[in-house]
Amino acid sequence: MARYGSRMLVPVDLKKKPWEQELPLHNRWHPDIPPVAEATTGELFRVEMIDFSGGAITKNYTAEDAKYVDLSAVHHLSGPIRIVDSDGIPAQPGDLLAVEICNLGPLPGDEWGFTATFDRENGGGFLTDHFPYATKAIWYFEGIYAYSPQIPGVRFPGITHPGIIGTAPSMELLNIWNERERDVAENGIHSLKLCEVLHSRPLANLPTEKSCLLGKIEKDTDEWEKIAREAARTIPGRENGGNCDIKNLSRGSKVYLPVFVEGANLSTGDMHFSQGDGEVSLCGAIEMSGFLELKCEIIRGGMKEYLTPMGPTPLHVNPIFEIGPVEPRFSEWLVFEGISVDESGRQHYLDASVAYKRAVLNAIDYISKFGYSKEQVYLLLSCCPCEGRISGIVDAPNACATLAIPTAIFDQDIRPKNNKVPIGPRLVKKPDVFKCTYDGNLPITKNFSASF
Repeated sequence: MARYGSRMLVPVDLKKKPWEQELPLHNRWHPDIPPVAEATTGELFRVEMIDFSGGAITKNYTAEDAKYVDLSAVHHLSGPIRIVDSDGIPAQPGDLLAVEICNLGPLPGDEWGFTATFDRENGGGFLTDHFPYATKAIWYFEGIYAYSPQIPGVRFPGITHPGIIGTAPSMELLNIWNERERDVAENGIHSLKLCEVLHSRPLANLPTEKSCLLGKIEKDTDEWEKIAREAARTIPGRENGGNCDIKNLSRGSKVYLPVFVEGANLSTGDMHFSQGDGEVSLCGAIEMSGFLELKCEIIRGGMKEYLTPMGPTPLHVNPIFEIGPVEPRFSEWLVFEGISVDESGRQHYLDASVAYKRAVLNAIDYISKFGYSKEQVYLLLSCCPCEGRISGIVDAPNACATLAIPTAIFDQDIRPKNNKVPIGPRLVKKPDVFKCTYDGNLPITKNFSASF
């Protein structure tokens, strides 16, 4: 009799800590982290995940947990999973691993999530110079919809997706990562002009033994200490995929990942109920526990066949993503433009990051006119299904970026009208998001022409 349904491959227990799980989790990339399970091409298998913080950020009505969260512990990933074909032959370096997302969602009984900003001294975010303090909103799920008591008057369908899905790097690729990221961390503040406009620090998260989880590798052994000193953090996306945060990577999507080690060693985590393009508040999706049901195929020799290296070695490639057919249908959008001129009025040359920052600031200031705090709007734009675009990248000196917000997510009409913005008790959105104080002394960027 033919098998139907998915095979449980990696379960999690939400009552247990990350290091207590039956199949141990990991929060680093390294070729020597051993696989915890094996899957065969063509079979449908299920992988469960805890939220990226490992339960450190909770449903408690406070932002203190976001303020003091240990960011050296993120992200908690399920895997690695060794992938073999029907003859038992594992994926090989140079292959492409095609991973189809057949189904996904929150874990039953845990249908909630959170969106937050980190303190500027502990992670920050895209607008940390404007919002240096930790904030948090809690979201509850009603089927495909999410709502938050901290951001009332808003309800939207989520495009649920994994923030992280990737393969293990080879040792050669890992050394490339560590060398280039160490250079940015040590020298970027002096050499990269964008550091004057974007204030998230550090500039790169280098390997550290603090809060390091290496799956089956026993802690405090010589092997663990060696790997912990070398293993890459999971914060950025890289050649192996990883933390790409592609919000449309939902049901029916496929990821074509390069294979760098035998078996591919696939890992995934950082589940999002919904996210806006850019995930601007950094802890910016609706973060949750969840599951994926996956099916894999090995494309032998696929890296050379389909991926063109954009760098000095054949390892300098990037995955290909095929977006699935399931998304909400929004028909009306309000679009905010930004150009590469910063808050001081200084011109930047074709800088899409500066342009997108300005587009987000324009949207925050505008929507706050309708009874919302700017903190509420910042979190909302980070997690609702808004669309970010680079609209122009050739018309010197200004890059042009846009942020499109679906108007249907609001319970009021937020379009400009001939009469003034309506005011009244119905539009005073209380309560606000949970908020901590900022206790540092770094300067705060002010836009003195904006509304307060």
